[in-house]
Amino acid sequence: MLENETSISTQRIQWKCLESKTEGKRLHYGRFVVSPFKRGQASTIGIAMRRASPQEVGGTSITRAKFHGVVHEYSTITGIQETIHDALVNLKEIVLKSDSNDIWEAFSSVMGPKEVTAGDTSLPPRVKAIDNSQYIATITLPISSNIELTIERDCGYRIEHSNECRDGQFSIDAVFMPVRNVNYSIHLFGNGRATQEISFIEIWTNGSPTPHEALSEASKKLIDLSTPFSGVRCRNVSILEDDEDSSNLTRSPFLQLQFGNASKLEGKLFENMFIDQLELPARAFNCLKRAEIHTIADSLNYSREDLSKIRNFGQKSVDQVSKALWERFAKELPSKKVGLNQ
Repeated sequence: MLENETSISTQRIQWKCLESKTEGKRLHYGRFVVSPFKRGQASTIGIAMRRASPQEVGGTSITRAKFHGVVHEYSTITGIQETIHDALVNLKEIVLKSDSNDIWEAFSSVMGPKEVTAGDTSLPPRVKAIDNSQYIATITLPISSNIELTIERDCGYRIEHSNECRDGQFSIDAVFMPVRNVNYSIHLFGNGRATQEISFIEIWTNGSPTPHEALSEASKKLIDLSTPFSGVRCRNVSILEDDEDSSNLTRSPFLQLQFGNASKLEGKLFENMFIDQLELPARAFNCLKRAEIHTIADSLNYSREDLSKIRNFGQKSVDQVSKALWERFAKELPSKKVGLNQ
């Protein structure tokens, strides 16, 4: 039995694509299995992949469009059915694919009458449209429609707060998120101490990356994000000293009442710890947030009397904060030492 448990625990984590299908030009689906995990690990990976896939996988979008002879976003052009605003919305939806982070220029020059689609756009060699049938506008008269486009690759989304028209140029709120949805599920197999977890991950994309490409890129981004922590070193620093440097230490009115000499705390110890970590009841937590007390260091600047003056913050809430701070203080400073990043 022990040999069996040892062999299972040392198995290498592997993945496999169980299903891959194209439900439409702009909707690709992939289902993957990853295993074996120790108990609890599959959830960690599943949550990370679900967050990283939409936010960290890069996409390509049109970020700017230029129309000749246009005054503002809601202008109309004789012979074109859509307003400029409607055309911009349609351009925002165009799904593009590129392997370059360069900024590209593209052009759409069409003679009407005709429906203008993504396929009518002259794109750079390293950029292609996933669905050439995506609609842009309709030209109802025998006139020429000319649009100059700027194309970029990025992650997440970009909100343009300026709606100003400069020489017919309009910025577009670009969405660089080709992953549409991610689901994961976890299943157990094995018995007793040999119990392992297996994770199924489902990914839907707009076709610019395949689900397999999205999974690979999200994994690489997660590795890159966590790599800096592998080189972290710590050193012990005494933070409670009665010497000439004590004048540089922050003195909390709250801690002076609660812990006496322990009020000689370095502000740096708690300035990066948010009050979420105190695990306070919702009422006390919300009151502190409304009072713009966001970190534990912020709360240490308040005495019990100060806290009681916060709106809707009663004696019970003051006691809860007092207890939570005491527990956090005891946890962080068990021997008057703390590890700080060097």
